[in-house]
Amino acid sequence: MPIYEYRCNEENGGCGHEFEILQKMTEGAKRKCPKCGKNKLIKLLGVPGLKFVGSGFFVNDYPKETPPSKSE
Repeated sequence: MPIYEYRCNEENGGCGHEFEILQKMTEGAKRKCPKCGKNKLIKLLGVPGLKFVGSGFFVNDYPKETPPSKSE
């Protein structure tokens, strides 16, 4: 799931609180600040972080490499 950053917009009467939240890509943007309760949140632009949940991407999706056999 992507990790998004938000800030409560101080210029429009918000408190300036910044935080990160895990959200599905299909979810809409959050509006209400968890600190002051005003609908002044703005989504910050940046590189979204990802959190892979489960047994692992590379472990399950690629075969294990076997070491080359020693030939005599």
